[in-house]
Amino acid sequence: MTGTTRSSGGLDERRKRLLFRCWHRGTREMDLILGRFADITIASLTEDELTQLERLIEVPDPDLYAALTDTALPAPAYAGPLFERIKAFRPGAQGE
Repeated sequence: MTGTTRSSGGLDERRKRLLFRCWHRGTREMDLILGRFADITIASLTEDELTQLERLIEVPDPDLYAALTDTALPAPAYAGPLFERIKAFRPGAQGE
């Protein structure tokens, strides 16, 4: 897999920036987790969810990956509904 399968055409600047950042995390594992989630959901995220995603992508990859894979508890600052959606996300399995 080489990265995003979604065009950023038609997205506002904030969503374009988030889509890019989700695919350019620093570790391939996080690129695939967040990038695939963003490909499917970025256009439909609410303003509040975009804000949550902006906070979430500031979390260092090792910490976020550990929380998403249940190796560590997520910090309260980023644990929430969007984090749980990402954690439960499986491409093609949820109709998203």
